[in-house]
Amino acid sequence: MELNITSEQENPLFNRKEILATVDAEITPKKQEIEQLLTQKFSTQPDSIVIKKILGKFGSKTFQINASVYKSKEDKEKTEPKSKKSSQNTVEATPTNTEQNAPKNDSLTNKENPSPTSEAKSE
Repeated sequence: MELNITSEQENPLFNRKEILATVDAEITPKKQEIEQLLTQKFSTQPDSIVIKKILGKFGSKTFQINASVYKSKEDKEKTEPKSKKSSQNTVEATPTNTEQNAPKNDSLTNKENPSPTSEAKSE
């Protein structure tokens, strides 16, 4: 699998390079594979790379890649929007949060100890 850069544009406002590339492969390449190729090509860390799109046409073995290579991980974190998965993982990481905020199920206790209003309705 070989990465061919078709367009490379420097964006100084966001401290990144916007890359358009093509890859020839039998199957759709995974994001990790593309990150690895870009890491080797631009000699940077995988943490500073964002793969926007991997596009393939039906019947073609050529895939178009749209990616951004940031100068540092901090620049990437400042610019790129946070995904819902990453924000949910931080909430789920604290198990006490779910135990404290869980609604109490009083339906069993109400059946065993009926409230005075339910007795009045049945009489």
